Amino acid sequence: MDLPENPAIAFMASQRPEARAAAERLAATYGNADLSSADVVVALGGDGMMLEALHAVLGRDIPVYGINYGSVGFLMNNPAENDLLDHLSRAEKTSIHPLRASGTDISGETFFALAINEVSLLRETRQTAKIRISVDGRIRLDQLAADGIMVATPAGSTAYNASAHGPILPLGSRALALTPISAFRPRRWRGALLSHDSKVRFEVLEPEKRPVSAVADNQEFRDIVSVDIEEADDVRLHMLFDEGRALGERILIEQFQA
Repeated sequence: MDLPENPAIAFMASQRPEARAAAERLAATYGNADLSSADVVVALGGDGMMLEALHAVLGRDIPVYGINYGSVGFLMNNPAENDLLDHLSRAEKTSIHPLRASGTDISGETFFALAINEVSLLRETRQTAKIRISVDGRIRLDQLAADGIMVATPAGSTAYNASAHGPILPLGSRALALTPISAFRPRRWRGALLSHDSKVRFEVLEPEKRPVSAVADNQEFRDIVSVDIEEADDVRLHMLFDEGRALGERILIEQFQA
């Protein structure tokens, strides 16, 4: 990774005590730059902390290097406190595009969000959600009855998408996963693979009787009527991984896990 010899590092840590303690030790050794002047962000915690750090650098050309002090840590590297600068200098960069979501709720208010992993629609009550699905301006499924549905990026395909039995996408696949969540009708529908430049529209049927939320990573919007989702090809985010542990390799390995 092409960083300065002594990069200005901004540390971000989750609320886990071990992550906050590590951040204090690292800041004492390497300094702690303000985000506005940093060359690189080091995020300490789990995958949620990585997503938070990536959202913090949206609009800035600043890479994020994650150190795992969480549980799964799929997007993180192993702890490297004593030789952090060496790890940063040799790290491999992975660049991704997030999803852009825009929609309207039942009161007519509009919302906008960017999502790195997925945009999901989820039922809010015991009532099954009923959703119409359009892709590239054409209705592809007039009514899905399910707990919800999501659009996932390749980077996010190993997260919620995989838990909902969606496909794991190679990082360079230029594809999106359209995955239902506990589909009731059509019962055998398992979703679809879409081109990365597809434009997806979800319309909630009976939104007052069957309220639905839209969730873009960690942002939730309640009682929605519709949401449009597409790749934000004008936004690029950069993650750093230790040699031999690039995200594309991790996604490949994940496909062979029992």
